Amino acid sequence: MDESRFEELEGKIGYSFKDKELLRKALTHKSFSFEKDREENYEVLEFLGDAVIGLIVSEKLIKRFPTKSEGELSQIRAYLVSEPSLSELAKTVDLGNYIYLGKGEHLSGGRKKSSILCDVFESLFGAIYLDSDFETAREVFKRNFLNKMWKILERAVTYKDFKSLLQEVTQKEFKVVPNYTVIKSEGPEHEKVFTVECRVRDLKTVSTGRSKKSAEQQAAKEMLKVLGVIDENK
Repeated sequence: MDESRFEELEGKIGYSFKDKELLRKALTHKSFSFEKDREENYEVLEFLGDAVIGLIVSEKLIKRFPTKSEGELSQIRAYLVSEPSLSELAKTVDLGNYIYLGKGEHLSGGRKKSSILCDVFESLFGAIYLDSDFETAREVFKRNFLNKMWKILERAVTYKDFKSLLQEVTQKEFKVVPNYTVIKSEGPEHEKVFTVECRVRDLKTVSTGRSKKSAEQQAAKEMLKVLGVIDENK
């Protein structure tokens, strides 16, 4: 990638790196470094960037939701820093176009893989932090991604896909997925009502619906309320 491509990405995020090699490292996938017989790739910067983004998001959540508990804030943060959320933010600046990939990874669609986009998004912020300071990294995030992040959270609730939202939260925070069980179905075939139980560790919610799917969605919604991810009145 030539210097003009670096400048293009820097222009999109509104930050110019003093150390261009740090930016190059942040964009280098291990498949590329392996093919070129180089040791450096973005993995260490990804580790650092994960912490940087986590702190930025934590600060913003405390300000946006001042009455929520530590546990509730943790659940919301888990969703916002999950792979689907961060990869979506990465796509808003076409981050995939700037990644150094090995030929095999490139041919297999690596530039569009959520896992890689998420990793590089984190490594980018790790690099910004090392190239400048935390305040600068926070400002870059705020200027480019904060409003988009809130829209991701609002959309997850608005679209009523509570099962997907719950799974992202529980996988990130607890390393488990929700379990749904139909505990009862009653009524004639054309008017059946299903009762579904949702379990996350030792937590349980029970809801009903005219189909298994709707009952599961409602049970997931109630679990999200228990976890404090969405408000009780929604």
